[in-house]
Amino acid sequence: QAPTADDVEPMSWGLYEMGKKYSGADYLRATEYIQRVARKLASYFETYDIWLTPTMGEPPLKLGELGPETDNPLAGFFRSASYVPFMAVCNMAGVPAMSVPLHWNGDGLPIGTHFVGRFGDEATLFRLAAQLEAARPWADRRPKVCA
Repeated sequence: QAPTADDVEPMSWGLYEMGKKYSGADYLRATEYIQRVARKLASYFETYDIWLTPTMGEPPLKLGELGPETDNPLAGFFRSASYVPFMAVCNMAGVPAMSVPLHWNGDGLPIGTHFVGRFGDEATLFRLAAQLEAARPWADRRPKVCA
């Protein structure tokens, strides 16, 4: 039985509808692009141990700002590309990454620092996280209001 819009969340249905517009050749081109990105990252990590980026591309959003819009269920999905610009690259390439709260803004909200490691080298990230937490502890830090 084919799925219907009532079977899934609006964003999932929007992605399903969008996906129907692409051919098998489009899928192969996208796969080849993702593999090219992964090879470029692998080349970078031949020289460097860690890639440092911001976790987010802008200050924290209010709850619901990435949600679907009534007339555009993919609005939040596409909006997130500029909000967390480096995470998609890591997910596509399959490399490990971590966000570490090393700074807090004036409202006491954590500002993450994004560290990316070599494919399969989560151990380096874990060691780095332990060293960073020892130097700048965050476990007991809480925003003024937290859920």
